[in-house]
Amino acid sequence: MLEIRSNGGLTATGKTLTGYAAVFNSETDLGGFTEVIRNGAFTKSLGGGANIRALYQHQGDALLGTTRGGTLQLREDGKGLAFDLALPDTSHGRDLAILVGRGDVAGCSFGFRVRAGGERWEQRSGKPVRELIDVELVEITLTSDPAYQDTTVAMRSRCAAVLTDTRRLWLETC
Repeated sequence: MLEIRSNGGLTATGKTLTGYAAVFNSETDLGGFTEVIRNGAFTKSLGGGANIRALYQHQGDALLGTTRGGTLQLREDGKGLAFDLALPDTSHGRDLAILVGRGDVAGCSFGFRVRAGGERWEQRSGKPVRELIDVELVEITLTSDPAYQDTTVAMRSRCAAVLTDTRRLWLETC
């Protein structure tokens, strides 16, 4: 079963989105239980060569990039699961750049499956707490309604670049 978790804090500039799809050691209340992602939870997924997709609102037809295509780059650092996403020149990509720039879409989510032995459960103050320690990452998603509010996204760009064809000027927001 594919599970989905959302996070907040996207930012956009130009044609590249950067941010955190998941933040380590940040607890979130999911209703019936609290969940926390531990450092290294994505290590096997990132090292295994799987094709991980970037989507808008978990919609399969709103593809924004893939690790296999090189348009989505993922890495774990001390904070969490960081990403760089080169937005496509599609209706979804153009719309998302505007929505992130305006602050309407400011969070991230991710879809995953828990690997065997990849979770720990405990009771704290009468409430179950789930620790994710090893998950199979399937997707990251840009969203307006993240479950984990600590996620972020930002827009990044070059100020301007002139291509070899002098009839074309590539302008990006600075």
